Amino acid sequence: MRKSRILVIDDEDLMREYVEEALRRCGHEVDTASGGRDGLALLQTKAHDVVVTDLKMAPMDGLEVVRSAKAEFPDTRCIVMTAYGTIETAVEAMRDGADDYILKPFSPDELELAVERVLEKRQLAQENQYLRKELNADFDFHAMVGESKAMADVYTHVQKVADSRATVLIRGDSGTGKELVARAIHYSGNRSERPFIKVNCAALSAGLLESELFGHEKGAFTGAHDRKIGRFELADTGTLLLDEVSEMNLDLQPKLLRALQEREIDRVGGNHSIEVDTRIIATSNRNLELAVDNGEMREDLFFRLNVIPIQIPPLRERKEDIPAMAELFRQRYATENGRPMGPLSSPVLAALAEYDWPGNVRELQNAIERAVVLASSNLLSIEDFSFPGIGKRQNEENSNGLQAGKTVSQMEKELVLKTLEHCGDNRTRAAEMLGISVRTMRNKLKEYGQ
Repeated sequence: MRKSRILVIDDEDLMREYVEEALRRCGHEVDTASGGRDGLALLQTKAHDVVVTDLKMAPMDGLEVVRSAKAEFPDTRCIVMTAYGTIETAVEAMRDGADDYILKPFSPDELELAVERVLEKRQLAQENQYLRKELNADFDFHAMVGESKAMADVYTHVQKVADSRATVLIRGDSGTGKELVARAIHYSGNRSERPFIKVNCAALSAGLLESELFGHEKGAFTGAHDRKIGRFELADTGTLLLDEVSEMNLDLQPKLLRALQEREIDRVGGNHSIEVDTRIIATSNRNLELAVDNGEMREDLFFRLNVIPIQIPPLRERKEDIPAMAELFRQRYATENGRPMGPLSSPVLAALAEYDWPGNVRELQNAIERAVVLASSNLLSIEDFSFPGIGKRQNEENSNGLQAGKTVSQMEKELVLKTLEHCGDNRTRAAEMLGISVRTMRNKLKEYGQ
């Protein structure tokens, strides 16, 4: 049973103490109030997951408590306690927003079950709210196609690990479909009916990421006006995807390591641990062994994440998969845009397979969509496609790029910017190709005004 903070409101001392003791034995944090007004005042100063209130009280009865609590704190769940003679009033309370009711006299077990029901209802509501935001995410299982041996190995790993709880680390260049593989693992396993929650570790500062992952209590820091449930809790019994986990700040890594090892978390500003059954899948486009050597990632965290490693090969190493993917995208975007398009011709498929696709599957997908939208006929030709930098790249391959009269710093700048362009503006990959750290890459780009 999930441990939470509960407010008990009852004007009878014995009943209030009985409920408080029963809930504390279950491990919950419990506050009490001897009347409705005192209870609502407590809600104003401290966030509570559940309110357990008696119905028959004076001067403010349980109905008024429920109406006020739900109006001001819609995320708080309410349970009303009532005697047999006032069941009709309990039903009215349910119509006014109460989540459940319990008949007096009741046992501690009955109380525990009632609390468990409303907590589960609360969690599902939070999950649904989060998942509704994810509905517009660009995701298509069918994009995970390919008959190459490299992709066959990926499919085999997905099938083997889908039902396990083992942590999975998916590695590969940007745009290769790492999130697609993560979703395939989740939705083909025994957690498919449970939440799939993701967080981009590179998109948030250390402070924001800590709150996003583990949640926070009201008043934990400036601006924390309400309790926030973190992604670990939202993903309880499901899967949490840590996208670009290697970008996580070193100071936050020990807390993630503890969550992986102990299967429990602490909200920011909280004073008790919360058990979670969350399956972790992490992704990275970096050389993590190099990140460990550079002191950018804890070695123990790397080993804890790298239980089941899956490597996604770049598109340039599996060009035999390009025709099938290109045709799939052609069908998809022709349908989405209401444009009847004939199959891709052999010359077009050959041209697509010849290109190296530094942006990988994502770049191929965007190229097909752009061609479908802008095409002047219902049969795509080579002229309908643009391959940014292909001519420039061929010229570079025919020249060593050296030019007399340039300074070393000028040549260095040109090398850094050309490498970055070749990597599709992926700073991490460009830094690895140049043999420098991501931090050095950032400093140089700042120096160049980029």
